[in-house]
Amino acid sequence: MTKRLDLEKEAILPLILKMSWPSIIAMTAMSLYNVIDTFWLARLSSQALAALTVCFPVQMIFGAVGIGTGVGAGSFSARMFGAGKTLPAKKTAGQIFFLSFSFGLIMILSVLFFGDAILIAFGAFDEITPLCHDYLYIIVFSSPFLFFSMMSNYLLRSEGRPLLSMYVILITSVTSAILDPFLIFGIGHFPGLGIKGAAIAAVTAQFIACIFSIYFMQLKSSQYELKRKYFIPDLYIIKSIYSTGLPSIAINLMVSFVLVIYNHVLAGFGFQAIAAMGICFRVTGLATMVIFGFGFGLMPIVAFSEGARLYQRLRQSVFVTLKVALIFAVVASIFLEIFAPQIVRLFSDDASLTVIAAPALRIHVLTLVFIAPNMTFINMFMGLGKGSLAMFLLFFRDSIVFIPLLLILPFCFGLTGAWMALPLANLLALSAIVYWAKKELRRIKE
Repeated sequence: MTKRLDLEKEAILPLILKMSWPSIIAMTAMSLYNVIDTFWLARLSSQALAALTVCFPVQMIFGAVGIGTGVGAGSFSARMFGAGKTLPAKKTAGQIFFLSFSFGLIMILSVLFFGDAILIAFGAFDEITPLCHDYLYIIVFSSPFLFFSMMSNYLLRSEGRPLLSMYVILITSVTSAILDPFLIFGIGHFPGLGIKGAAIAAVTAQFIACIFSIYFMQLKSSQYELKRKYFIPDLYIIKSIYSTGLPSIAINLMVSFVLVIYNHVLAGFGFQAIAAMGICFRVTGLATMVIFGFGFGLMPIVAFSEGARLYQRLRQSVFVTLKVALIFAVVASIFLEIFAPQIVRLFSDDASLTVIAAPALRIHVLTLVFIAPNMTFINMFMGLGKGSLAMFLLFFRDSIVFIPLLLILPFCFGLTGAWMALPLANLLALSAIVYWAKKELRRIKE
């Protein structure tokens, strides 16, 4: 069905592009769904868009668990394949099946028992709390399916089949994007459910994605096996997964915590400031996902090269990815800087929202040129199994640097200061990340 890529012998630039473009398309499609979701809810009301933004940290928690576990599982299985140890790699699929539905049950019970308290803690206030409640209490039921599709995507990439991972996310994104307007506004025989419709569309799409992920794992061409005996927890594999994946989970949880603080800071400027942040994150997220895609394409190459002791190939792969990511970041930044007002007006005709969101977007896009090298090296560390180092560097950026800036700059520069915090944090973190990257690359060279 798909050709497995040769991680050992194929030319580096074509290999990186082949490994990256399915992830780029898939993640861009996923981000585009978020943009479409934002578009329709903005058409519904600015309050609905603000409610979606307040709930975003909860979805980031889902993503933290799914991505972090997937990163660890993908890195572990790639190293096992590279070292010729196929049995532990094969069993990884069964382990993520167990983990995804276990975590999903925990998430559902947490929201059912503590959902209202979570919303208040995450920045909901009287004007938008009912909308937040409607969205969160439905979207949480997508978590088991979301976890498995996320985790399995990393396994598919780790065995050189990035096209299949792309198909899963494309199916998810297209399904959600199609269902959104019908369920939000009640087109045809569909009921108009407002923000509840957006949540139902997401749950439906994630369920379908989970089914396809299981199907792809069962193909004869797959090196993984979803057998019942592999569903039994294997402490060695789980420990290996989280030795790399736990730092990613911790960092993404930190991002969720930072977004909660962001919500509270912006709440002081009104719900339109929160809505503006929602637009900025969705638009810049499209470009960011492309940069992440290059990094995700790099990670299995680094992991395989490390396992096979192909150190020169490893170094070359990192530098080629860095150049490609930087070129894209510069081009995307220029485009978004020029057309920021027009892009904001695509989401809402509200002039007062445009006045806030357009300058916010122009400031936010400056982050891209710093994210490109940051995420290239972070994915290099992940591929090398240096999850703790990656966690430290991202923790440094998101907590030691970003949170103080977010709390201080609004007092000095008002709302503009709140927008400035993100690019400044990435700029300051760049020096630390580059320092450790140089140190690690020197070790590899030796």
